[in-house]
Amino acid sequence: DQVAAFAKALDAYGGYRTTVIALRLKLLTFVRTIELRAAEWPEIDLERAEWRIPAGRMKMREPHCVPLSRQALDLLRELQTLTGGQRWLFPNYRRPQTCMTATTLNRALERMGFNGKGSMGFAAHGFRATASTILNEAGYRPDVIERQLAHKERNKVRASYNQAEYLDDRRAMMQQWADMTDSMAKGGKVTPIKRAAK
Repeated sequence: DQVAAFAKALDAYGGYRTTVIALRLKLLTFVRTIELRAAEWPEIDLERAEWRIPAGRMKMREPHCVPLSRQALDLLRELQTLTGGQRWLFPNYRRPQTCMTATTLNRALERMGFNGKGSMGFAAHGFRATASTILNEAGYRPDVIERQLAHKERNKVRASYNQAEYLDDRRAMMQQWADMTDSMAKGGKVTPIKRAAK
């Protein structure tokens, strides 16, 4: 319900288009806020539908590939017409030599009524928890979800052996996630995510 309410509020938001695109991409990719804000155009491969974040920008200091849904690609192509000639996907309008601030996203959420308080609380970091919860409940393999979230395996022995990227599984999961959030945003009947094989 909160995802649907958020999508509708975002459609009605009157702020900068780049802020709206950033928040939509946050919902579609559930990367960390800093990974989104500091994204640079060379990281985006529209042809391969991949966003490759270098290790230096990742919390765990390992490179991370984000498969991009059709919806995410549409947003990135639109964004390219707005900021494609600059270093950052989301430049800071007051200080163009830097990227968008976290405050920009959080203020937009506050203006839409998603300020982290009460039943409609939905902070910028909450996109990740929401996506993880829904995808786990839908039956996706935890390994696939955790890899998409770029979480490190806590079991050190298992981590040393399991280097799988699960890219095909993640690509399918991200497209189904995008389709489901689209359905919720439009107020139509939500087609449940197909349960992934265990």
